[in-house]
Amino acid sequence: MLRTRVLGASDRQPVKPVVTASLDLAARLPRLILEARRVSASVHGIHGRRRAGPGETFWQYRPLVTGESSSRIDWRRSARDGHLFVREREWEASHAIWLWIDRSASMGFSSSLALASKVDRALIAGFALAETLVDGGERVGHLGLTRALASRRIVETLAQAILADAKGADTDLPPNGPLPRLADAIIITDGLSPAASLAKRIATMASSGARGHVLLIADPIEETFPFTGQAELFDLEDGLSLRVGDAGSWGVEYRQRLEAHRDAIREACRKAGWTLTLHRTDRPASEGVLRIASLVAAARGAGR
Repeated sequence: MLRTRVLGASDRQPVKPVVTASLDLAARLPRLILEARRVSASVHGIHGRRRAGPGETFWQYRPLVTGESSSRIDWRRSARDGHLFVREREWEASHAIWLWIDRSASMGFSSSLALASKVDRALIAGFALAETLVDGGERVGHLGLTRALASRRIVETLAQAILADAKGADTDLPPNGPLPRLADAIIITDGLSPAASLAKRIATMASSGARGHVLLIADPIEETFPFTGQAELFDLEDGLSLRVGDAGSWGVEYRQRLEAHRDAIREACRKAGWTLTLHRTDRPASEGVLRIASLVAAARGAGR
């Protein structure tokens, strides 16, 4: 008979070697940023609405129009060739798109079937979406870390904030609080926190009428559970382990429970008017990025 010991909170520790190697981002961030930019460049068909207007971000120089105030002239630029130029700023909407990227211990998992760990794929997708959306005229920020910006250096800003956030690996749920009514959220997570807890956060974030999109990142082995014979399963969040005598038979119930868990998250999204997209790490990152960027663009085009 298999016996398991329930550990107290003080005994629960993540599997340190695995987590440390997977979640130590400092050395990998430059590569992830380059990959995110490559993915963003491959995403086509997302039409922006960049135009001049009130805002903080420089957009372009244009010739001074007769009748405009001389106070708008950029004299340094104008001195280059003897023509008068105005420093035009980019229009910024009153709403923003807020990212939240899960970096908890379970996101460090990567199997031999995957192209990347879940956390690497989540970061690449988040950075690529930020760059794509900013290029399309949106303001993007990370919940709890940055304000929403339309900066051309949005990826570097997000990366620096994430690198400095030592507490990011300790939570697997987005911040608890409603979003502004005109905001959109993009939650990138493996969704392995209790479904009821994630559903409650989604409901709270959407309570003001904010729209949202959940991108579930999954390793292919988590989906298929292709094991047979004896196996030992580890929980990267709590450091618990479970020995399974017949992994093939146990896998049937596992897949059923996983689908029920996903159904609960899917229902929470449906009630909130949000979307849910499943993305596997054995697929190109561009697939998930294009899907979410298209959903955001479609929602913005439909209006409130």
